[in-house]
Amino acid sequence: MLTLDDFDFHLPPELIAQHPASERTASRLLHVVHGTLYDRQFAELPQLIEPGDLLVFNDTRVIRARLFGQKDSGGQVEVMIERIVDRSHAVAQIRASKSPRPGSRIVLENAFALTVTGRSGEQSEFFALELSGDSDLYTLIEQHGHLPLPPYITHAAAPDDETRYQTVFARHPGAVAAPTAGLHFDEAMLATLRVSGAELAWLTLHVGAGTFQPVRVKNLAEHRMHAERFDIPQATVDAIERARAHGGRVIAVGTTSLRALEAAAQRGELRAGAAETDIFITPGYRFRIVDRLITNFHLPKSTLLMLVSAFAGSDTLRAAYRHAVEQRYRFFSYGDAMLLERTNNAL
Repeated sequence: MLTLDDFDFHLPPELIAQHPASERTASRLLHVVHGTLYDRQFAELPQLIEPGDLLVFNDTRVIRARLFGQKDSGGQVEVMIERIVDRSHAVAQIRASKSPRPGSRIVLENAFALTVTGRSGEQSEFFALELSGDSDLYTLIEQHGHLPLPPYITHAAAPDDETRYQTVFARHPGAVAAPTAGLHFDEAMLATLRVSGAELAWLTLHVGAGTFQPVRVKNLAEHRMHAERFDIPQATVDAIERARAHGGRVIAVGTTSLRALEAAAQRGELRAGAAETDIFITPGYRFRIVDRLITNFHLPKSTLLMLVSAFAGSDTLRAAYRHAVEQRYRFFSYGDAMLLERTNNAL
């Protein structure tokens, strides 16, 4: 039985990257090949990609999901949008001294008001919010909200964050956290990959605020993931089939790309289209689609650490993280990257 403590490790706080590297491709890259570790630079990545390989990127765009305001009672609130449902409705986390009651109003950024209509679904930390009138909620959030940097980044979002906490290929707004493996790529590297014979494909998974929620159970079999929306174009499914037919490898850029692909193939055949997933990948999972994974370093006891342990092997990942700490790699969203080779746990 897997427990939460199986995925704990000591991380010196000073290794948590508070700012991005000077250039997108200037991070380090730890290449993990079935137990062997290679210290590289991310700029070397094209040398590790073969002609015919396919890289799959998440092209979601981070919205300005953090807003501040007050309740009718005058109490201060902080709102983190989880998702925008439509032009008048959203689901959000609300931080306040006392939870707002259904029917109460909150005024955000001294600009617009939302009504709390109740809790949202089984995940009681989320509230359902409603905007009255003809205004568009997404437009108001983009006009008045703030970039939602992760909780372990201690500074408020600055102009540099507005650029560097988005990928260069961000297209479809809806995420409240960046697909951080994609932050390492710039336009020049994308062009180099294409010239070298690799193919690039895209999907969209809108990362939710629940990605930062801690696992609260010791027995992992009892944990339930938050659901996230994704959309895989038919062109991406076709590209995967081409890569497979010619012996190329499918490389997921980020755990979000991997989760979308594996979720869409849970019934066997990979299918295009939009859906939601709460897939929880832990050691023992049988991968169907992804051969290699580019990812950042993840939090102790996090579901993402469990996912990468399933992908590369728990013992291998523990050794890789010990090495990363010893070699002073930079951790989390603005940190360094890993290139992982999948263990032989695939269908």
